[in-house]
Amino acid sequence: MNQIDAIDTFEKIDIKSNNIDKEALDLAADYAGGYEQVFSKRARKFRGEGWHEKELTDKDYRKLILSEYTFLKRPVFFVDDKVYIGNSKKVVNQLIEDLNG
Repeated sequence: MNQIDAIDTFEKIDIKSNNIDKEALDLAADYAGGYEQVFSKRARKFRGEGWHEKELTDKDYRKLILSEYTFLKRPVFFVDDKVYIGNSKKVVNQLIEDLNG
């Protein structure tokens, strides 16, 4: 993650203080192929509140993300016509490669 932290061309938004807005979430989901792809199933509340035992729709995932920031897979980067979601090595490497041209 330090590689990304070193890049200063991004506007960083603290979603703990100001959750992602509907438009940005919808854009991320469109780029990623659905709300489930931007949803963090690692969030404590996902298991704690029994959501993992339910059949969730995209509408459910969207509602949960908008209600609680921890349900958003992080970080999320919007770069031109692409979105990069999460901090896996693959995602970080692709982001850095695309930024470096």
